[in-house]
Amino acid sequence: MNEQRARMKTIDVGAAIDEGRWSGYQKLLIFGTALTIILDGVDNQLLPNAVTTLMKEWDRPRGDFIGALSYGPFGMMIGGLVGGIIGDRLGRRTALLGSVLSFAVLTFAIAFATSIEMLSALRFLAGVGLGGAMPNAATLASEYVPRKQRPFAVTLTIVCIPLGGVLAAELAARIIPTYGWQALFIAGGVVPVVLAVILWVVLPESPRYLASRRERWPELTKTMRRMGHNLPDDVEYVEAATAAGVPKGKVSIGTLFGPHYLRDTLALSASFFFCLLVNYLVILLLPAVLQSAGNGFSQPEASRALRDSNFGGVAGAIFGAMLIQRFGSRITMLGMSALAVVCGFILAGADISPANGVFLAVMFVLTGGLLNAVQTTMYALAAHVFPTEVRSSGVGFAVAVGRVGNVLAATVANEAFNRGGNAGYFGSWSALMAVVFVALALVSRHVPRSSSVPEAKPGPVAAR
Repeated sequence: MNEQRARMKTIDVGAAIDEGRWSGYQKLLIFGTALTIILDGVDNQLLPNAVTTLMKEWDRPRGDFIGALSYGPFGMMIGGLVGGIIGDRLGRRTALLGSVLSFAVLTFAIAFATSIEMLSALRFLAGVGLGGAMPNAATLASEYVPRKQRPFAVTLTIVCIPLGGVLAAELAARIIPTYGWQALFIAGGVVPVVLAVILWVVLPESPRYLASRRERWPELTKTMRRMGHNLPDDVEYVEAATAAGVPKGKVSIGTLFGPHYLRDTLALSASFFFCLLVNYLVILLLPAVLQSAGNGFSQPEASRALRDSNFGGVAGAIFGAMLIQRFGSRITMLGMSALAVVCGFILAGADISPANGVFLAVMFVLTGGLLNAVQTTMYALAAHVFPTEVRSSGVGFAVAVGRVGNVLAATVANEAFNRGGNAGYFGSWSALMAVVFVALALVSRHVPRSSSVPEAKPGPVAAR
């Protein structure tokens, strides 16, 4: 009896959460995590919506702002890599909320920029914070919930990037004409600071992260009880079994390039690179392309076109996550990538003018839905591929490589439009998504369909 009681006091946190219910408290944690990414999406898309106004106010051509548009993604590349490492070492919550505070303060500072050089520097620094938020949000969301709900929970978190884009476009359309572009960045800085302070109090650290830190076990017990697990005060925790290819006590980013993870690391990195490249062809220059002399859209119309694309992304990503739960990620993500290729070709041959506004709105919603759905579900795929020990680093590395594509997006979009006009710009969407299709096909550890994942079981937590 004493031996059995001792065994029941030793809990495998990973197994307990993976085999437990998805409680209301866990859903609230996903909601809190998602709020940080909504604001990440808002702050990331404020500048593209303000570029046309800055061109007029500072009397500079669109090409002069390519550097400012590119430096932000370059900062995000660094932030994704560094933020992932910090998340694995200091905690996912610490890294996430630190990133939010960072990009909030620096976005606020952009309101006082007086030159393109100052704007570029601030966008780079804000980008570091923006980039650090996403891998840690994805990791935190994945480690709050049972295994079966993990792809859906991560996607619901990352889908808030295009939702933030919807809000950014609508805020730009309403604020800039009345209050000026400075007010837009002031709002984009103040709100995230307030949210970060609130979440620091209410958002707990990842239970899987806390399990390996004995001094924080009381904090872990409190969190586990809120998730519905009835645990005694003197409970002891063990780490989940060490994943294949991850030597215990020797976790490093080099693990991602070992024989167990090399193929998936490279395939995921390529997927992120080309998918972020095409998504930011849309985000960074769609409003400017639509407002070019040959197309003739007004600033509010162009901003709302980007809003439509992001709105489609929200719906598409949620639908994509539902399909992944039912059919697995391989068939779902490859199918969405193929449809995105077709939509890009249709737009390349379409009449891009306000007179064709209804058709274009539908196409922007549909194409944006597919592009964002592939991108956001990619985070869930990465969280599935990499084990707990290197999950933040693995997701962060893949996203950091993707940010190289993000950095190049403004230049690629500008060149595609200058050389091929509307056909060149929209046709590049199709060409890049074709490469994404190939890269995703090479990933070996896709999320299985739900029938392959054990049902969540109520009752006592797993003990070892």
